[in-house]
Amino acid sequence: MKKLLQTFKNIWAIEELRSKIIVTLVLVLTYRFGTHIVLPGIDPNGIEAAQKASSNKGLLGIFDMFAGGAFSQASILALGIMPYISASIFMQLMTILVPQLQKIQKEGESGRKKINQWTRYLTVIVTIFQAGAYVAYLNSPGYAEAILPAYKPFFWFSTVITLTAGTLFVMWLGERIQDKGLGNGTSIIIMVGILARLPQSLIQEFGAKSERAGGGLLIFLVEIAILISIIMGLIILVQGVRKIPVNYAKQIVGNRQFGGARQFLPIKVNSAGVMPIIFAQAIMFLPTLVSFTNIDSAQGIVKIFNDHSNAWYMIIYSVMVIGFTFLYTALIFNPKQIAEDLKRNNGFIPGVKPGQPTADYIGSIMDKITLPGAIFLAFVGILPGFAQRLGVTQGFSTFFGGTSLLIMVGVILDTLQQIETYLLMRQYDGLMKSGRVQGRQTVSTTTI
Repeated sequence: MKKLLQTFKNIWAIEELRSKIIVTLVLVLTYRFGTHIVLPGIDPNGIEAAQKASSNKGLLGIFDMFAGGAFSQASILALGIMPYISASIFMQLMTILVPQLQKIQKEGESGRKKINQWTRYLTVIVTIFQAGAYVAYLNSPGYAEAILPAYKPFFWFSTVITLTAGTLFVMWLGERIQDKGLGNGTSIIIMVGILARLPQSLIQEFGAKSERAGGGLLIFLVEIAILISIIMGLIILVQGVRKIPVNYAKQIVGNRQFGGARQFLPIKVNSAGVMPIIFAQAIMFLPTLVSFTNIDSAQGIVKIFNDHSNAWYMIIYSVMVIGFTFLYTALIFNPKQIAEDLKRNNGFIPGVKPGQPTADYIGSIMDKITLPGAIFLAFVGILPGFAQRLGVTQGFSTFFGGTSLLIMVGVILDTLQQIETYLLMRQYDGLMKSGRVQGRQTVSTTTI
């Protein structure tokens, strides 16, 4: 306890770090305050009644999770940061697939500014389409009664404008956290939205188990222990790397010798991160759009894809996650580029010829470690379905795996790593007695 208090004192003693933490907290609180402001023309009491009567699942549940409950509350920030995430993913894929965009991205700071500006424009377009769909959702039975009759002629236009402005405001908050705060602004906003649901879900699960006879509280404690074990396994998945030894040729300049030391090229076990799960969910949620405004009446394949605990859903979902893991890893990981960078810097892998043999060797290692990483990632993705089948409430089951838990673990590790970096730079001890906190950014598969 004394060590923990001293660590907090050290963190607060660093003026720059203290300023970043305060800015981040203020901006996050601003975002959370905005999620409770109801859209114009809607009766808050009617929305509360509709929220209790409905149970958002599938696509709607994912939106509500990322928006921190703002989606089901008909907030001005109901769409949250998701339109910006969708636009960013699209632009990221385009910069990989379109040679012209690759050239722009390699122009340095000016190229990145162009890509970011185009991403913002695309965010506006995506937000307008999603806002229109959200208005259709609010006009469905249940939520439609909460719309004030006198405001209905103006409701569509004002809601689309308000939701678009809300998303742009959340995007601005994320950029401010990135520039003035602890960094990872978009990820922190998503994590805060996910964590906002944790206390209520935990209370609901505790209440459900307390009412259950025959050791309900013991089952609740077992669930908490299992959740902690899953989090530990995810930390291993996020931080796991395969180190390839790399030697650099000696260079003598004057009386000084450079190079000659052995280093390691870290290859991440899960290079694709959370992207395969996001892609798989996006594809599998497409059938639910058929009954977007009345999911409860869905039948056949729509009903299967909307039920996370369905066996067919979990099988198809696992196959898609594994497939997207290999696909996305192939898009972002370029062994040939790494081999060329090694050759340019007079580096080589012992026992492997430079050039194409090095690229083939790195590629073969990547394929070998990607398979177990993809299988484990798919298993994590379907864990909420297993938890729900075993009696865990729907809200609490989402924290047993899937996108929410992966994002939380990754963002928390990144934030702790940045704080520890500031401590070590000021000659303080790190956050742990032994070892270093490693986030997702400490390992890169595309740079040497």
